[in-house]
Amino acid sequence: MKIKVCGLRDPDNIKAITALEPDYMGFIFYDRTPRFVGDIDVNILNDIPSTIIKTAVFVNESIEGISTIINKYKFDAIQLHGSEGPEICAEFKGKVKIIKAFGISEDFNFQDLAAYVDHVDYFLFDTKTSIHGGSGETYDWGILDNYKFDIPFFLSGGLSLENLESVKEIDHQQFYGVDLNSRFELSPALKNIEKLQIAFEMLQQYDNL
Repeated sequence: MKIKVCGLRDPDNIKAITALEPDYMGFIFYDRTPRFVGDIDVNILNDIPSTIIKTAVFVNESIEGISTIINKYKFDAIQLHGSEGPEICAEFKGKVKIIKAFGISEDFNFQDLAAYVDHVDYFLFDTKTSIHGGSGETYDWGILDNYKFDIPFFLSGGLSLENLESVKEIDHQQFYGVDLNSRFELSPALKNIEKLQIAFEMLQQYDNL
């Protein structure tokens, strides 16, 4: 199971999380969230080892804007967390890894993802709210049984130490990884390293079951 830690900004915090060796680290380039990374020093991201996939998160950003950030910081992946269509994903497919996020609720129609299948590497299923992620709210993971495509997916939305125990109950062939964010924070964009360390240990135990 892959582990993605998202919503990072503080240099010392980034170094501490790097030492935990997550599979993905996410940096949010959306200025309407308290986890907006801002104009972070390029050298801070350059110090992250190549074994960790550096991921830039966007919400309805222009193709030009996305390209500028990718080139400036040498990102390995992008996560599109707004209403981006498949044509936006297709612009970057093969250049970086593409994660397309969707907010999930009881009436979500997974067939709507068909147009994206050829243009993304992963889906990310978050809780549907009025904001673009980081709500700390969960949804009924049983809905994921309705997902039938072959594209692997990340589980997101309110994951915490209190509900990670239930993650091992998700029996889906395409369940690829988890996205840890707001429930592992001391404050927005400042992660609780102790909680993350416990989470990593829990998730690594599940891999051995």
